[in-house]
Amino acid sequence: MSVHPDQAEPPVRGVQRLAPWFAVGTLVPHRDQPEREGPIRSLWYGAVPYLLSVMYVAGALGVRLLLQRFGVVGASEMRGTLFLYAIAASAWYLGTGPGVAAALLSALAYDYFLSDSHHTLRITPNQVPFYVAFLLFAAIITRFTAVRRRVERELLQSRDGLQKEVTERRMREEQIRELHQQLERRSVELEASNKELEAFAYSISHDLRSPLRHMVGFAELLGQHAATMLDQKSQRYLGTILDAAKRMGTLIDDLIAFSRIGRAETRASTVSLQQLVNEVVEEMRPDLAERTVSWRIGDLPDLYCDRSMLRMVFVNLITNAVKFTRPCERAEIEFGSFQDARGVVLFVRDNGVGFDMKYSNKLFRVFQRLHRSEEFEGTGIGLATVQRIIQRHGGTAWAEGSVNGGATLFLALPPGGEAPVPERPRRGDVS
Repeated sequence: MSVHPDQAEPPVRGVQRLAPWFAVGTLVPHRDQPEREGPIRSLWYGAVPYLLSVMYVAGALGVRLLLQRFGVVGASEMRGTLFLYAIAASAWYLGTGPGVAAALLSALAYDYFLSDSHHTLRITPNQVPFYVAFLLFAAIITRFTAVRRRVERELLQSRDGLQKEVTERRMREEQIRELHQQLERRSVELEASNKELEAFAYSISHDLRSPLRHMVGFAELLGQHAATMLDQKSQRYLGTILDAAKRMGTLIDDLIAFSRIGRAETRASTVSLQQLVNEVVEEMRPDLAERTVSWRIGDLPDLYCDRSMLRMVFVNLITNAVKFTRPCERAEIEFGSFQDARGVVLFVRDNGVGFDMKYSNKLFRVFQRLHRSEEFEGTGIGLATVQRIIQRHGGTAWAEGSVNGGATLFLALPPGGEAPVPERPRRGDVS
């Protein structure tokens, strides 16, 4: 794998530019070349730029002597110019170290070969200003090339970083495009599944309801026409058939309503939960005239949600609370709210029969019941409906309770224009 000249170290890059006949791997070190070649070869690699700087100075001296030998006009005025070119070339292409070496060698060569005192290294006082100016100019050139080298390295690093960033950005864009394509495919599949579900619900609502209506109707007609011919056991069998058919009809109706919740469009608005709960409670009061029920409605916030869906939630929760407090002489049903990290948490608490917490994961599943149907009526879809509605609003639902110790249903909803609510009440504060 070869190294691009722009990515090589400065001395190596200079050698590759000015002496391309040197084979990479012999005189010029490769960036990825292992260090197993030994210290002698590494020393040779480090000495190559300095040897080339010596060659630059020797070339400048040779050209100057040739110009003087052939009597070229202006050769005397070019005594220091060629050396400055050699210094600049060494510093620019080989690095700061070879540039400094070229400056020192140029001063020595000039003093020995071109000064007034030929073939001596003695400097007269009259020559001091010239050598000082010469060395200062050489230092300026070397400094400039060192700064340029550093800027060049930084630019190369920035370029490499930008190329890496562009590559990563392209990869991320490609991943985003793939995710968009997957999302589009999932959307198409989901739309197809929804259409199948709608067709299934339509089939249930029409194809299954009709046989049930016939079963219930003819069973009732049979009971009316053959009432005198049927004994008590046969009438009980007929009543069981009617109850089972009616229960199946109720299950179908609840299942259809449950499936429609997932497809129904949410119409959100600011809803006063205080007013909503009071409405549901007032609607249920006539059916509880023969029971003693204590309603405790605390401060409930205003939420940005679908009012009809939240109404269905509280109808199911209040119906459950009323149903499971039936064995109590005095039923106590409490509504309240508090805030925590999940947002606004609503709760409905009762002193009914409760449930065993080890079965709490079954409460919100479709057709899952923790009590026998002979004890408490129901289809097992109410709490599943509650959970689906709360999830449609971006929240969660869970329950706490104990056997014969009552139950509490919690609904956590993200905040949205809610009114201030009190801190969470302690369990011992409610009897």
